[in-house]
Amino acid sequence: MINSNTLFARVMRIESRRRQSMVSLITTLALTLIGFMSTMYFAHAVGASVLGAYFLFLAYLSIFSLVGEAGFGGAAVKRISEGREQNEFFSAFVMLRIILLVVSVSVLLLARPLLVDMERSGMFFWLLVALIIGVFSSSVSNGNYGSGKVGITQTCGFLDNAGRVIFQVAAIFFGFGAAGLAGGLVFGMIAGGIVNLRFLDLRFARFGVHHLKSLFSFSFWIFLAAGGSLVFSYADTVLIGYFMENADVGVYRVAFQFTTAATFTTAAMSTVMFPNVSNWGARAEYSMVESALAKGFTYSLLLAVPVFVGGLLLGDRLLYFFYGAGFARDASALYVLLTVQVVNVFMSLQTMCLYALNYPKEAFKVTAVASIANILLNFALIPVLGITGAAVATLVTMTLNAALAYRVLKRIIDVRLEYSSVRNILVSSAVMGVFVGGYRLMVPLSSVWLTLVPVVVGAIVYGVLLLKFDQSIHDELRAIVVQMGVQWPRWL
Repeated sequence: MINSNTLFARVMRIESRRRQSMVSLITTLALTLIGFMSTMYFAHAVGASVLGAYFLFLAYLSIFSLVGEAGFGGAAVKRISEGREQNEFFSAFVMLRIILLVVSVSVLLLARPLLVDMERSGMFFWLLVALIIGVFSSSVSNGNYGSGKVGITQTCGFLDNAGRVIFQVAAIFFGFGAAGLAGGLVFGMIAGGIVNLRFLDLRFARFGVHHLKSLFSFSFWIFLAAGGSLVFSYADTVLIGYFMENADVGVYRVAFQFTTAATFTTAAMSTVMFPNVSNWGARAEYSMVESALAKGFTYSLLLAVPVFVGGLLLGDRLLYFFYGAGFARDASALYVLLTVQVVNVFMSLQTMCLYALNYPKEAFKVTAVASIANILLNFALIPVLGITGAAVATLVTMTLNAALAYRVLKRIIDVRLEYSSVRNILVSSAVMGVFVGGYRLMVPLSSVWLTLVPVVVGAIVYGVLLLKFDQSIHDELRAIVVQMGVQWPRWL
């Protein structure tokens, strides 16, 4: 049996960027699984209406957190990652966060009479607490992330989410409902923040006006662009809540979360790449950025494409068995959202590169156009098509965002795909799709176990075919395994 010290030593043998990518992928996968499992429990325990109230809480928390953060988190990560006067930029960032906390809490208190749903569900108090704890949590997290400690940041993110889920499950078990879900989120923030603080090397130092100006110059556009990103994340949720019921919000957000299985590699790649791309951009090493972005596309599509194919064939039945019949009543929204996640690969990585290369103004312009279109389409389509209309609005405007981001980014670097690897991903996914589709035609999916068979076997078929077809992906994965001291299977 391998003890923890031996396992840690083996992990540390892996080349730095590969190790960060592996840690990021593992923690993101673990968080995705935890999110799925907990949401399944909540869906069966409290139903769509309580989940809808919690999702609305998350939407309002994100809105008021944007006011309290104002883009300075991204600006601090950018300046700290450049390696100059890190302590001074960190100190300036913390001071600004404290000032903005006062602003965001004041705005929230003024808006309290309008937040009837928050008062009714007992979550207004937790909204205040979450904003306050968020200052501590985001400060230490951004400090470590900007310092290049991606693995630490990802691990603490895992602890945050794991602690959150443990608290939430206990709260739901004892009957606390939506307020218990909100309280669990606060508990997780505290747990992750404390561990992040343990590894923070940055210290408070005297800073000057030029540090504040530097943060302001970058944060202004990040703040505006973050507002646009917030539209993509929560405009559909808020407007579904406005035009429809909390239960409809719950159904939509569960379907959306289900499709995020396609993009956990995208989130991991973006997290790992940002500080590196920022550093390369500061040194004008654009060839490194181009190679990293092409590799990011490949490894993001490596999961997004087969999940898209499998979701089209099995998604409706998986929703039915995992979450309940009430969550599978509108499968058309699920199919549209699966397509959204494929487009999200290109939008996320290209937008990340614009920020990392110090083009926040251009990123904002791209996001602003798409965000305005998103709000207009949501207003037009939700009353007519319901939650499917929200999904269509997201797909159309995210495609617009990806296209505009590509148009801007290609003027700065050569944006390209690894065409051979992408072709191999498409071929392997198509073969997997033929198998899964044939299984569904021949076998009635009358139980969860009969539905899971094609999921597991299809994943194996896809993985083996891809490793056989694509030598570069095969060699990359083999290098990681061998560097850990594990023997690579000969038949692969």
